[in-house]
Amino acid sequence: MKKLASPGSGLIGSGIVKVAAQAGGGFCDYSEPKNPKPIELRKQANARRRKRMAYENILYEEREGIGWITFNRPKVLNALNERTIAELDDALAKVREDSEVRALILTGAGDKAFIAGADIGELARCAPVDGRETSLRGQTVLRRLETLGKVSIAAINGFALGGGCEVALACTIRLASRAARIGQPEVKLGLLPGYGGTQRLARLCGKGIAHELCLTGEMISAEEALRIGLVNHVYEPAELLPAAEALAKKIIANAPLAVRYAMEAIERGLEMPQAEAFQLEAALFGISTATQDFREGTRAFLEKRPAKFQGK
Repeated sequence: MKKLASPGSGLIGSGIVKVAAQAGGGFCDYSEPKNPKPIELRKQANARRRKRMAYENILYEEREGIGWITFNRPKVLNALNERTIAELDDALAKVREDSEVRALILTGAGDKAFIAGADIGELARCAPVDGRETSLRGQTVLRRLETLGKVSIAAINGFALGGGCEVALACTIRLASRAARIGQPEVKLGLLPGYGGTQRLARLCGKGIAHELCLTGEMISAEEALRIGLVNHVYEPAELLPAAEALAKKIIANAPLAVRYAMEAIERGLEMPQAEAFQLEAALFGISTATQDFREGTRAFLEKRPAKFQGK
């Protein structure tokens, strides 16, 4: 593969690459890569594997290029606690590092809840300093989900309240069961959303919708969530997971780098003035034309055959 443009080149221009790289996530790093020796790479990978957590509150599996995270505390409606957040963080690192995993689906165990909010018993013990740290920790993990560089799909199979709604908001796409109920009820407990919900909800649905949901604390139906743009599609309960899997497969059939760059243009662009976002889009478009997948995609189109993308 030919060398891509560096941050100072004409293709990138105006420091857009630096803006993208410093925007707080992990989509793309356009700096010159370091090339550790293969034995060093193996040592690093083995060290990471040794440190992997044994999961108690989530289930993780990989099938046909799709990672599945299931929040698995059905007796408490899959409520989030510190342990669950730590396990989610660990699983996200696993997904990020595994080149065989091209998409991620998140759902909840049982048929009642995706995630019905925070573990109130644990939360009630928080001192002010602890509360701030809890919020920052949750924001950090959900930012990693948001900038995973791979499509993430929330399959909302029931209650998605508080932190559960915030997990869904951090995903690339949200699908809901017709039985789902979604909301940010924190004000009813003397709190406000702390895992990024005030910001993502306003950006996704608009300031008025965010104010209404966060200030009333009321739940909305899946159909209302669809109407306001909070979820992309609504399905009958039995159809939800098959629909999420079908959507993930449709996406990962496309060129991996193009999918990643398109996600980055959208996510990073929303954090920039529009003029800079246009430059970022142009930079990523230019980079995509240097990929082997671009050549394969155009050749396959002209030859009227399915493309065989390799993520290069």
